Amino acid sequence: MSRRRLGLLLLVLGAGASGLVAGAEDGWSHALPTIAIFSAAGAPVLILAHALAANRDRLGSLSRQFAAGVVLAVALVLAGVGAAALSMFVTPDHAYVLAALLAFAAGLAAYATSLMAGSVKADIESVRDGLRAVGDGSRDQVTLRTGARDEVAELAKAANRMVAQLSAREAERDAADKARRDLVAAVSHDLRTPLTSLQLLARGIQDGVIELNGDSRDYIKEMSSHIGVLGALVDDLFELARLEAGDINWSMRRVQLGELVEETVDAMRAQATAKRVAVEARVAGDLAPAKANPEQVQRVLFNLIQNAIRHTPADGSVTVAADGNGADLVVRVTDTGEGIDPTERERIFEPFYRGGGETARTRRDSSGLGLAICRAIIEVHGGRIWLEDSQRGACVRFNLPRAAY
Repeated sequence: MSRRRLGLLLLVLGAGASGLVAGAEDGWSHALPTIAIFSAAGAPVLILAHALAANRDRLGSLSRQFAAGVVLAVALVLAGVGAAALSMFVTPDHAYVLAALLAFAAGLAAYATSLMAGSVKADIESVRDGLRAVGDGSRDQVTLRTGARDEVAELAKAANRMVAQLSAREAERDAADKARRDLVAAVSHDLRTPLTSLQLLARGIQDGVIELNGDSRDYIKEMSSHIGVLGALVDDLFELARLEAGDINWSMRRVQLGELVEETVDAMRAQATAKRVAVEARVAGDLAPAKANPEQVQRVLFNLIQNAIRHTPADGSVTVAADGNGADLVVRVTDTGEGIDPTERERIFEPFYRGGGETARTRRDSSGLGLAICRAIIEVHGGRIWLEDSQRGACVRFNLPRAAY
């Protein structure tokens, strides 16, 4: 129901009820005049009320708006008293007394209204000043408060939630910007080293410092090695970008995770033996199948086992265990190497993070993106990968969803 219809309904009901009361008290001959008086007194006030509500901008402050409402209410009563006096429902003496009483009530109402309007206005100004501070860049120091539990207080709470969300989004944006800058710096570092070597070799050949004789194969081999590093870095960067963007076209199917673990461990046994590191698989006998892409999961296993072998001294060991855990299957790759500093555990899956104050992984056998790609692959599967507590060495753990039966 619209406000105009509601106001008209209130006017009709009020005038009708007054007429019934007058008829019951003084005779039904007074019913119709009473209805006419109340309708004549109420209609102009109702029209003015709608006009003021439609033109609030002309009234200005809330104090003036409240005052206008009081004036309208008092004017309605005064008009009714005047009409009743003219119609001889009340004597002129009684009409003067009622008018004086109404004037006194109007003064007190105006004072009370100013108090209420001032309190509401102070709350609104507090919210306004707080939002201005947020707009000027303040976030953490701004908390909007009001002196009551009303709609303005709800507005302040909503504004506080907005400020908190803005702060969180800005923190995420700053972290993302820093991560992007660190990534650009790390990529630049890793690209610069092989490119510098290639430039020096090419310049040496061009200037005749390096003679193309029987030893040329060594130079060509070195150049090919640097080119291989560059190619691996570019491929891994492209792959990581695709994974993080969700640009994949893998097929997920039932995978016998135990067989995949044993197959991968067997493939890595020669590399481990060359470094005098023992590697073994421990698979639970009743291990259920996983819902996964076998090629991508094996890529994760290869990377984790290679890292474990690389960081395990001679006569050490690497163990790959797989078992069930409710709705998930769990794989752990544990080594007996030097372990990882607790302060660096949260960052080992970041691109190019190496630890020990270094952020670039400039080395011939790694692009520095292996663990970041592992994390992206596992997360695409709906799993999680993290560093688990271990008494000796390091233990990387990841989970995969169990396949539906």
